Amino acid sequence: MTSTDLAPLFNPRSVAVIGASHDEGKIGHTVLRNIVDSGYQGSIYPVNPKGGEILGYQVYENIGDIDDEVDLALVVVPAKIAVDVIRQCASHGVKFAIVITSGFSEIGNIEAEREMVTTAREHGMRILGPNVFGLFSAAASINATFGPSNIRPGNIAVISQSGALGIAMIGKTAEENMGLSTIVSIGNKADITEAEILSYVFNDDITDVVFLYMEGLDNGREFMDLVQQKPEGMNVVAIKAGRSEVGARAVASHTGSLAGADKIFDAAFRQAGVLRAESLEEGFNWVTTLSACPKPAGKNVVIVTNGGGIGVLAADACEKYGVSLLSDMEILEDTFGDVLPAFGSYRNPVDLTGQAGGGEYREALERALERDDIDAVIALYCQTGQSPLDPIRETFLDIQEKYGDVKPIVYSLFGGDQTDEVLHDLTTNGLPAFDDVEDAVSSLNALYRAYAPREAQAAEDVSFDEKRIAGVIERVAGEGRGQLLGTEAKEIMDALGLHVPPFRVARTIDEAVEAANDIGYPVVMKVVSEDIVHKTDSGGVLLDLENEGEVVEGYEAIIRSCRQHAPDANIRGVEVVKMVPEGVETIIGSTTDPSFDKTLMFGLGGIYVEVLKDVAFRVAPVSKKEIAKMIREISSFPLLLGVRGEGRKDIPAVIDAIYRVGMLVDRFPEISELDVNPLMVYEDGAKVIDARINIEVEET
Repeated sequence: MTSTDLAPLFNPRSVAVIGASHDEGKIGHTVLRNIVDSGYQGSIYPVNPKGGEILGYQVYENIGDIDDEVDLALVVVPAKIAVDVIRQCASHGVKFAIVITSGFSEIGNIEAEREMVTTAREHGMRILGPNVFGLFSAAASINATFGPSNIRPGNIAVISQSGALGIAMIGKTAEENMGLSTIVSIGNKADITEAEILSYVFNDDITDVVFLYMEGLDNGREFMDLVQQKPEGMNVVAIKAGRSEVGARAVASHTGSLAGADKIFDAAFRQAGVLRAESLEEGFNWVTTLSACPKPAGKNVVIVTNGGGIGVLAADACEKYGVSLLSDMEILEDTFGDVLPAFGSYRNPVDLTGQAGGGEYREALERALERDDIDAVIALYCQTGQSPLDPIRETFLDIQEKYGDVKPIVYSLFGGDQTDEVLHDLTTNGLPAFDDVEDAVSSLNALYRAYAPREAQAAEDVSFDEKRIAGVIERVAGEGRGQLLGTEAKEIMDALGLHVPPFRVARTIDEAVEAANDIGYPVVMKVVSEDIVHKTDSGGVLLDLENEGEVVEGYEAIIRSCRQHAPDANIRGVEVVKMVPEGVETIIGSTTDPSFDKTLMFGLGGIYVEVLKDVAFRVAPVSKKEIAKMIREISSFPLLLGVRGEGRKDIPAVIDAIYRVGMLVDRFPEISELDVNPLMVYEDGAKVIDARINIEVEET
């Protein structure tokens, strides 16, 4: 569905409120009153079987009695009759219905929800919800919610999966004097999704910043593609609930959503350019800054303060968040040298000292903001009692009006009640001002991340033996197995173009000796069986066998031990493989995520991977440039650079291996899980030591 199709939802010419109530305490009355009070200029039709009049508007007993086209219907009736109401709306030709009513999939009533959507779509009607608080749209000057009525129009779109939280966000935006282009809850997402809403607001000519609260995504790839194609200058901040297992369970019970793996959401957001906030407060801080500040021209940031302590705290926060402070002393002295008292400091942070008032701040800030080699300013004020606060307030307001559209400026004020009053005045006038210096720096960092260059990630064409891979998968599926043998997985890795040490499966002692002689000593021997998962624990692995005698003894020992540990196991033979020298053990993995489908993982490998969990994720397929960023995210990345005199490892070989695995799972979607563990990395090349692949097998 295109964004144009949603126009009647956000800018309706006529609205019906089905379930409009004469009782002022009912939601049906509140929704109608908010629509009327918001100054909506379209036609308003209350619907209630009792008829009569509400707020001066004629009440229709049935939507079929309305002799007019209805673009939007607000459904505020009990769940048990909501499906019938939707049927009546669809038959009347209503274009969109917002189903505020709850009591559907979020409590297990899935069938009624499906019937409602099916009925609507049969007549070309779309549904927002159910289980929502409604919608505000500045385009139509309509507040069709049962939340607060005082919503200020502006350039921020808020999209919330939670109705109650969305209503609270309306109150918060009013308190912070944030202007909204729209605020909409999507609830159970039975029909219209956040992706469709995003598609509309990305092209509505009003919105500059989108603030998302989500609990799950049904089509994460669609979401990513949409965000990656957003207009230049449009920014997205998201809060994703369900980080913990308890939170994920709460999400499932709340809206029936699949929370997905939280680390994968992190990776997907990073990949798509979405800023993920950890809390509502942080999210609001970032959104406020993004909506108020222009794109930074460069990285040189200057802190202007009247207190050394608060300046040091700001400098520490800049280091923590990666905000680059200007360190060129010649520029700093030239800019601030003659503005400061003798005991001040032009070192960054620039300390105007505690006696600085509005005039000193004005001079310092104007000098900084007029220079082409200073790109952003953090203005700090610590209440000292040596200068009145009103001039500080006026200076900051004037500076923002003069330079706020030219360069990013964030403010932080710390002090008592009078300082709080000034801070409130600044935020009321739209300034990104905070009571905590760390919030100011975090918000500036969010601004820099939002405008970080994003190069087109072109796919690189690589060739591999797809026919051979398909043959292995078909053979395994034909046997009804969902898990490949290790030797079969390595055969696929070999066909993929990765370096797999030579191996052979022996079914007798003589075959094992012959294989070892052909491969060359030393060798490793492993049991081959789909029924023995932990081979080492069952005595199914022997290392560093150096001659025929050891191979003979090893073969017998493996078979004997595995028979003892797993008497019913189907032992297909013993793998004989060339033993390789030690290197850096890494892991490449892929899994199928319920929200984003195929994903990639890279990290420190070997037997401790599940303990250390030093891994990074991306959604597959992914470019080699993005993979290069991905591998640098793990804490153990320095091992690949070389430590304690070791040489630098072959990082391009690792990138190529991850890239090929990404192409593999993309072209063969039946691969549900994959591990290459370890991928042994050397100064020249990387080798697949072991691999595991699971596939989806159709039930017959």
